[in-house]
Amino acid sequence: MPQPMYQQIADDLRKQIESGTLKPGQQLPTEIQLRDSYNASRNTVRDAIKRLTSLGLVETRPGAGTYATRKIDPFVTVITEDPDTGYGGGEGAAYLSQVRGVHRKPTASDVRVELKPAPEAVALRLRISPGDQVVLRHQERYIDEMPYSLQTSFFPFEFATKAPRLLMAEDIKEGAVRYLESVMEIRQSSYRDWITARAPDDLEQKFFDIPHDSMVFEIFRSAFDQEGNAFRLTVTVFPADRNQFIVNVGSPPRATYESD
Repeated sequence: MPQPMYQQIADDLRKQIESGTLKPGQQLPTEIQLRDSYNASRNTVRDAIKRLTSLGLVETRPGAGTYATRKIDPFVTVITEDPDTGYGGGEGAAYLSQVRGVHRKPTASDVRVELKPAPEAVALRLRISPGDQVVLRHQERYIDEMPYSLQTSFFPFEFATKAPRLLMAEDIKEGAVRYLESVMEIRQSSYRDWITARAPDDLEQKFFDIPHDSMVFEIFRSAFDQEGNAFRLTVTVFPADRNQFIVNVGSPPRATYESD
């Protein structure tokens, strides 16, 4: 069965972009030129451009036309990590070491701290009642100055009395898990990752500079202590156009993407 005309046009333009015939930053032919070139209607051409936009291959600049986007070298995150490290899945020191290992420059925003009632999804994972107060620690992550992830960690409010640095708008260099172990004797013994994909909200669309009809990955990491109690929830949002993930089981040999 032949593909719809808009899909054929989108596939042809995609091949031109991926082959370098249309270079990053180069303007695509105008809508009228595309209509004439493919003998297609205006709506068909517009549907093809929408398709390319959703794939992150082009961007439309109001009043200026449509342009091929710059090529993105995806960041590969290994989301399995020894729970004893207190990191993993793009968190803290693990995130930094992974990025530096492939000679890319990681940066992060200052930490922003909030106190809020726990939404139902957070309360469920922390095993507290919806509406109970939680400490939120937000941070924006970049690689080569490009936005790569948004991360928020949630902690029960009562932790703040024994671990006051959770309330400070500054990075916890040793990691929150190590800090909680030192001041509260809470040791992370395991964690569970729940991975979903969805459309971005307005804040994510603006921060990542992605179209409204693109996709983001959302990883809910629930951390458990030595008694099996949930004590931390970290939610990380990654745009799908620049992130790939690896899950290791056992001890597989070093992959070609890893740096020596």
